[in-house]
Order: sequence, then C-alpha cells, then structure tokens
Amino acid sequence: MPSSGLRLLVDANIPDAETAFGPLGSVRTIPGHAITRDALAEVDALVVRSVTRVDAALVEGTPVRFVGTATAGVDHVDEDALAGLGIAFASAPGSNAASVVDYVLAALLAVAAHRGETLAGRTLGIVGLGEVGGRLARRAAAFGLDVLACDPPRAAAGHADHDYHSLGDVLDQSDIVSLHTPLTTPAQSPWPTLGLIAEADRLRPHAWLVNAARGRVVTPEAAFALAASRPVVLDVWPNEPQPDPALVDAVALGTPHIAGYALDGKHRGTAMIAAALDAWAGLGRPAERLGDSAHLVAEVTDSSGGGPDPTAWLDALARQAADIRGDDARFRAALAGTTGDRRAAAFAALRKTYPVRREMDRYTVRGPIPEAVQTAVSEGLGMRLSPASGL
Repeated sequence: MPSSGLRLLVDANIPDAETAFGPLGSVRTIPGHAITRDALAEVDALVVRSVTRVDAALVEGTPVRFVGTATAGVDHVDEDALAGLGIAFASAPGSNAASVVDYVLAALLAVAAHRGETLAGRTLGIVGLGEVGGRLARRAAAFGLDVLACDPPRAAAGHADHDYHSLGDVLDQSDIVSLHTPLTTPAQSPWPTLGLIAEADRLRPHAWLVNAARGRVVTPEAAFALAASRPVVLDVWPNEPQPDPALVDAVALGTPHIAGYALDGKHRGTAMIAAALDAWAGLGRPAERLGDSAHLVAEVTDSSGGGPDPTAWLDALARQAADIRGDDARFRAALAGTTGDRRAAAFAALRKTYPVRREMDRYTVRGPIPEAVQTAVSEGLGMRLSPASGL
C-alpha cells in the first residue's frame, strides 16, 4: 500500500475534505453522481457518500485500494466485491445517529402538536436498535413514551440492553413505529429488511409510522395505504430519488433523505474516514480538528408555546434546532410539477443545498422552562439548560 502521497478522490458534498484528507495526500473533489471508472484512473483512495454505487463495475481494474463512505449506511457499497479485489473498506457507523434521533423526535412533536395530541403514554415501537435506534429508545422515554424494541440480530447475539420483542408483537402493540434498520435481502441476512413492512394492516389501526432508515424497507403499496389512514413521516422513499408525487402528497411530513444531515454528524463521518485511511496507509498523521465547538441558543418566548400545552411548547423549542416543517415545505415546493430525471435532480439539489442544521445538544435553552417539560428538554431533546432555565 502507498506510504505517502496518496491520490484521493472525494465526493464534493463531504464537508472539510481538504482539511481532513489534505495531510494524507492530494485531494480532488467531484460530485458523487459524477464518480465513474474514468474518474478513478489515477486514484488510490475513494471517499464517497450514499449517492455513489461502489461495486466491481466501478473499481475493478483501477488503482483504487481503499474505499471509505462517510456515512453510517453501507447498502450502496458491495463489500464482498471490494474484499474480493483486495480493496480496504471503511464506513462511519454512528456518525449521524444523534442527527437522525433529533429528526425523529422533532417530527413526532410536530405531528403531535399539529393534531393537538401528546406523546406521553403512547407506545413507541423501534425496529432496529443499533446506533440510532438505541439512542432513540433512551431519549424517547423522557417524553413519556413506552418503548418496545425489535432487533432479531441483536437478540440472537445475546445483547441484554433491551427486552427484545418479535416484529409481530411490536407492530401489534405500538402506537408509533419508527424504523431504523439497514436494507438487507434474504441473500444477505437471515432477517432481511427489504419489504419488511409490506402490508398496512400489520400495524395497529391509526398507528403512526416513521421511516428514516431506507426507503425500500416499506413497500410502495404499504406506504400509500398507511398514509391514507394515519400520520406517516418519510425521510426515505421506496423509489428514491424519484419519490412518487402522490405519496409525497399523502404523507404527514416528507423530506429528501436528510435526517442524518446535521453538520456535526457530517464532520464526524469525515473525521472517521480520515482516521481509517490514515491507519490503513500507516501514515501516523495527527487528526485534523473539524467543525467548531460553538454553543447555540434556543430561546423560550411567548411564541414558543409558553401556555399550558407541553407538546406545543416542546415542539416550538425543538423547531429552533430541527425545523422539519420547513424541510417538508421546501421538499414539496422543489418537487412540484417535476417528473423523471428532473424530479431526481431536484431531490439531489435539496440534499446538496440543505440548510445548516446543528445537533440539539449544541443548544442551550435561555428562558424559564416549565417544570412539566424539564426532563423532556434535558434528556429528550438533549439541550443544555442555562442557570436561569429552572432546573
């Protein structure tokens, strides 16, 4: 393997690429969709995000000997093919987990507030208890949600972090179902997730559904049927990046696969791949600091729902960090009237130009916090409490 002077090709949508990878070699950036075999003619290491399909057809016969994806999900990478070609591979598990949990909780609060309902006392079924699902389980309890966990691989491996239930039991008993699985086929896993939710009537009548995992975990037919009868939140789509406009119209909240797009998570993913590449190459370079340590402020005002409704209050506070309604509005506006390739281009542009969002634990709440929601703010949203906040 090269010991110095690595030639790197990096997806242009990866933040701080030059800062992170520059000390390891020469860095060239191009859009992920433009990464082709021809672009790899003089490349030792390739760093991508999820828009680039990495398989033998892309890398075989090229100089590439290391592939990194600055994402937690890896279903866009044929790991077996890379191993067979002797190409090292690294991903960034957990890098965007906090961002996805922020998204899910903000979306649930937005739906509940819109409906004039509460989350407290409901049962949240979490399918997939990895980095995202595990964190969601811990934080959801602060909102008074009872959590049911489903993760057959973890249960089979003997993990004792949760009482694990079958998918059928979770769907039968949950008021809200949130999906956090990888996308796997029967050939890849004894517990495949492709089309995991294929029949709407597997969920309880009126149970909400959130999918921030992979679009094809839910079939199009099931997604339509569920959205017609209860709140459905989709950040991922069965036919992404060309979501069906009728399905976009039907869901309560829809976004263009940006749940994990908080800037902090992106920086974390970049740093993880830079460290993996450095270790592979044996360079021993010190890691570059990415991002900043700034603390932001979320204001408690009369417009923040300071009245007696704790759900509306929490929704208004969460929206200052993760404005899922705004994401939804931009998504619908950008896709309106588009078809085919234009729809896919609009979807990609939304992701590329996504407004800067920071993780909720970057925020300090300024202003009085009603006693009834203090735990939800500090342990659920994860926001810091100023000395004058009442806790």
